[in-house]
Amino acid sequence: MYPAEIVIPMKEELTENGFKELLTPEDVENALQAKGTTLVMINSVCGCSAGTARPGVILAVQGDGKVPDHITTSFAGFDVDAVRQVRQHMMPYPPSSPSIALFKDGQLVHMVERHMIEGNTAQQIADDLSRAFNEYCN
Repeated sequence: MYPAEIVIPMKEELTENGFKELLTPEDVENALQAKGTTLVMINSVCGCSAGTARPGVILAVQGDGKVPDHITTSFAGFDVDAVRQVRQHMMPYPPSSPSIALFKDGQLVHMVERHMIEGNTAQQIADDLSRAFNEYCN
């Protein structure tokens, strides 16, 4: 597990922008059983990818268009059991962090894997997510 002093500021970047933390497998199950759309951001210490993924996902949920009903996050290498549980719902996609998943009524409808984040700007990530929000969110 990563040291808390490294992880906490990266967690706060999302929680201070309205993301609810999924800390346990039960949190994950409760979040994914919620009606409507649920965004799950698997946060990470990975510098280049997470450094654009966090601002990108924040831009997307603060945009002018449609947004998910619920926005959540869990931290790879820190919230270990919760991340393991989320990844079960992300199958058949392999584990990847950071990553961003959009669920509608508990079903995975859009996935952004790490390789889709690498080399992209926060705005490009936000644009991709906004297209998914427009398609799947009310």
